[in-house]
Amino acid sequence: MDSDHDRSSAGGGKDAWPQVSNRPAEARDTPGALPPDHAVTTPPMPSSPVPDPSVTGRGIAGLSTPYQVVAALALSLIGLLACTQVAMVFLHVAPSNTLTKEHGKTIDRWIYPEFEQNWKLFAPNPLQQNVAVHVRAEVVDADGRRTTRWMNLTHEDGKGIRGNLFPSHVDQNELRRGWDFYVNSHDSQNRPNGLRGDLSERYVRRIAMLRLSERDYGGTIERIQLRSATSSIAPPPWSTEKISTRPVHRVLPWWTVTPDDLPEHAAEQGRDAARAEANQ
Repeated sequence: MDSDHDRSSAGGGKDAWPQVSNRPAEARDTPGALPPDHAVTTPPMPSSPVPDPSVTGRGIAGLSTPYQVVAALALSLIGLLACTQVAMVFLHVAPSNTLTKEHGKTIDRWIYPEFEQNWKLFAPNPLQQNVAVHVRAEVVDADGRRTTRWMNLTHEDGKGIRGNLFPSHVDQNELRRGWDFYVNSHDSQNRPNGLRGDLSERYVRRIAMLRLSERDYGGTIERIQLRSATSSIAPPPWSTEKISTRPVHRVLPWWTVTPDDLPEHAAEQGRDAARAEANQ
């Protein structure tokens, strides 16, 4: 009794061996068994990692069935357009053959004007000039006849291109290609040198009248005149080449405005042509 009392008092009034009473019977009966705090823990055997379901099935295979169908159709369409573009460009630059003779118009409609091929950048003598096209008009109003100031059509197109991520084809090429069309079909005296001279003149006149119609001059435009200002591009600072950058003007004669030059008449002709084609 005294010994039990001594052990209780030594432990602060508590059982000095609480862990022994809580151990299983097998552990208490086994000689030399360690208490749970000193038990040897065997590390678990490494097992194969379990795949994460969120990682598997990436790409198109990881999409749902409707999205897989949409992605497959989109890829097929892109591939079809790419193959068509390559085939059309190949037929356009290839020598004359059976396909180009039979489907030449279809190929030209595909290539021009959006996919036009232009190799001036790689030519031995690339374009080194800036060409600006100007127009002025002779207006008749209640006060009489007067001539407007020169309007820089190229500058107006440039304002629609600068800072625009998706400039229109009209601002980029309509005036430029129309003027090139006129210059290439006329000599230095503004006389047509081929069958396309009259066509190029009418085309340039319609472009000019289309731009002039956007402004109100307070009267009727009876005549118009165009000119070009061609200036050479200045050489870089490190170059010793001396080039004059003063503009050289090419002034065309005055043209009398006809009903065919008016935008309203041209639009009406286009509607009539469309109706005639539909009736056929």
